[in-house]
Amino acid sequence: MARRRKLRSSISIPITLGSITVLLSMALLVGWSFLLGQKIMRSADVVGDVWLLVLGALSFVLIIVVLVLFVISLARGILEVRKQDIFIDSVTHELKSPLASLQLCLETLGREGLEEVAQQKLRHMMLQDVDRLRAFIDDVLEANRLSYARPGMLNLSDVPLSQLTEQCAEAVRRRHNLGPGEVCIDVDPELVVTTDRAALEIVVKNLIDNAAKYSGRPARVEVSARRDSDNKVLIQVSDSGIGIDPKNLKRVFHRFYRVEDQEVRQRRGTGLGLFVVWALVKQLGGDVQALSEGQGQGTIMRVELPMTHAVSG
Repeated sequence: MARRRKLRSSISIPITLGSITVLLSMALLVGWSFLLGQKIMRSADVVGDVWLLVLGALSFVLIIVVLVLFVISLARGILEVRKQDIFIDSVTHELKSPLASLQLCLETLGREGLEEVAQQKLRHMMLQDVDRLRAFIDDVLEANRLSYARPGMLNLSDVPLSQLTEQCAEAVRRRHNLGPGEVCIDVDPELVVTTDRAALEIVVKNLIDNAAKYSGRPARVEVSARRDSDNKVLIQVSDSGIGIDPKNLKRVFHRFYRVEDQEVRQRRGTGLGLFVVWALVKQLGGDVQALSEGQGQGTIMRVELPMTHAVSG
């Protein structure tokens, strides 16, 4: 809450100053036009004075437009800086937590007389922490790569969607210690998509991981895919988790954005996962949409992709 007040204060200052400047410019324009109009009524050179009035008015309008654009650009810049500050805070937390856990496990493993069962449990915890770090670093690197990516940088191949989805689901099950029935897959084994396998794998894995992360236990995540009448494939990942307020449904795909909600803040995250999903789906020539009836009502993530990605020349 304090961060939000600070952010609003940082944005309100340039907006207020810019608004005052625009109002003063408009007042000067009106006053100057009135005085020049009075002069025109008493002047013999009416044509020259009219042109002076028109040029002066256009100059004032140009100044006002430049001021408005400057204020908008400044406000956006401040928002981006604040988002990056929040991202750095999240990164610090995401790195410190598993590193501290790894250090504790290593120190415990160094003790003499530790039972084999305890050693195996500690190794399992360490592998989970390493997996968390790897997934986190992958998201950061992918988000950075997508900021500079150009269209057409795809490695196209035929991808069996059922196989890929099962692999992604199994990885998420291991990461979150989910039971076999907590992630259900409903994909036709014959469904094949011509696309970039690595990009599609990141998309599906991030969506399933997100659904599991924001669900209670036991989770209930359902993944389905089908071919529609427009020769496109519709991939849908639904959960019965904490849901999303309808006003935030589009904003969840913004870079660094995380919903201001206690339920969300209790889960680890950087606001990059869904941004990566959105950017990759766009590169694959598709569209992604978030659907939810509100908090506590679960979420549906719907991805629409072409069955065969067009190769740009």
